[in-house]
Amino acid sequence: MKISIPPAAREILDRLHSAGFEAYVVGGCVRDSILGRVPGDFDITTSAKPQEVKELFDRTIDTGIEHGTVTVMIGKEGFEVTTYRIDGEYEDSRHPKEVIFTASLIEDLKRRDFTINAMAYSDEDGLIDEFDGLSDIENKIIRCVGEPKERFTEDALRMMRAVRFAAQLGYDIEEKTREAIKELSPTLSKISAERVQVELVKLITSDNPGRIRDLYETGITAVIMPEFDRCMDTPQDNIHHAYTVGEHIIKTVEAVRADRYLRLTMLFHDIEKPSCRTTDEEGVDHFYGHAEKGAATAVAILRRLKFDKDTMNMVEKLIKYHDYRYPAEKKNVRKMASKVGRDIFPLLLEVRDADTAAQSDYLRDAKNEWTDEVRRLFAEILKDDECLAISDLAVNGKDLMDAGIKPGKEMGLILKAMLADVLEDPSHNNAEYLMKKENLDKILKSISENT
Repeated sequence: MKISIPPAAREILDRLHSAGFEAYVVGGCVRDSILGRVPGDFDITTSAKPQEVKELFDRTIDTGIEHGTVTVMIGKEGFEVTTYRIDGEYEDSRHPKEVIFTASLIEDLKRRDFTINAMAYSDEDGLIDEFDGLSDIENKIIRCVGEPKERFTEDALRMMRAVRFAAQLGYDIEEKTREAIKELSPTLSKISAERVQVELVKLITSDNPGRIRDLYETGITAVIMPEFDRCMDTPQDNIHHAYTVGEHIIKTVEAVRADRYLRLTMLFHDIEKPSCRTTDEEGVDHFYGHAEKGAATAVAILRRLKFDKDTMNMVEKLIKYHDYRYPAEKKNVRKMASKVGRDIFPLLLEVRDADTAAQSDYLRDAKNEWTDEVRRLFAEILKDDECLAISDLAVNGKDLMDAGIKPGKEMGLILKAMLADVLEDPSHNNAEYLMKKENLDKILKSISENT
């Protein structure tokens, strides 16, 4: 087997070899090369100690030197070069108490998470596959190196990584590995929210986001987002639905395109249905208020998982308005697009498409026809450059100041009233109409009566 190593990485290997050290590309780059994928980076493992690596290269960065890792710069590219090591006892499901350097490549590979990530390669020695990673690739299996409980005790995040790799590659998790995840999933509580977030996003934006179900079945969601587990246990006895809330959520995540915002939205869009569920006298379930309440809960979960503010704001808005219903008429589309934002509105329609796809067949064609018509009307609105925001109005604050309106709250209320008028009738978006004295007087009177 021949793996194509980029020139810069080959230069590092050659220099280490010339100095008498062993050196191999290792881990994900080997796996991806075998799979025919383009590796994101090439990591190198070597028998050279960190200081010996630093002496061989002009530009190095001590990125993790206490664990044997030095980043070697070749031009503008950085490559992590790590000394063969044996990890000592783990005390916190994350960090070894000590790291011992070793002269054995095999000992170094033993500490790695999964067999498909425990292969090394050099042109001189070919593929080093002590743990049958190649066989697991051929059989599409995620399997721990050695004893799964030991690997997950060393770093609890590896349990999420197992599910994430299964999702990204379309593999199955080997039974012993899966059982160990079920047993040790509670230890994920020791892992930082930032690391959990990274794995969750990689999983749900993969080609198989429905593997969220694996997170649930192995007990991982009970630790990182217990709100989801309630959804899996909540039925939807309603003609519009065919699944439990949780199964519906999973199917919506599968139905929407692999956009970070969209898939997070679908993951949490019905998260408060369990708390909002009521059953009428005929045995029909209803979930009044679930969208607005769910938006708040989604933000709380995203904040807990240390997501950025932009993501929280976007997901909150998409969830809050995902179930809004209105006649497919231009003025209604303008109002809704104005409410959520010109750029966000198309995403909201994608959310509706995914939601409908994961419901029962009841009225599905009519629901899809409604979305298609709204999408068509929105395209016309954009083509005609119709006003959707205060910034689109034919007048601005300066015009109001020239008319004697002082800057402040009143000015803001006037502009909002003008926008509401123009959303009803786009032809009103001209300065002459908006600045007519009788129109301004009418707006001012309305503001006075409501404050």
